[in-house]
Amino acid sequence: MRKANIFVNGALAGVLIEEERGRKYLFRYMDGYQGDPVSLTLPVGSSEIVFDRFPPFFDGLLPEGMQLDALVRKQKIDNGDMFAQLVMVGGDLVGAVTAEEVA
Repeated sequence: MRKANIFVNGALAGVLIEEERGRKYLFRYMDGYQGDPVSLTLPVGSSEIVFDRFPPFFDGLLPEGMQLDALVRKQKIDNGDMFAQLVMVGGDLVGAVTAEEVA
């Protein structure tokens, strides 16, 4: 199981959990979080949101094309490992959301 802390405008908003690669992911907001939602598809107040594939919102933040090719080659990660891609580029995502792997 892998986890990533998800931040919105620098504030810890929640955690993304990969329970089974490619098959089961959970997103859970931190208790008491009252900031902006991570996305409109992940409304604040939801106790836990379960996905049967990598969550589409986070997928949309990942590099594509030549940038993806360079990332997987340089970091030696699997082209299909979206969770690894997210944490590798998580500090430099487009918009207010950032991601950081939990050790």
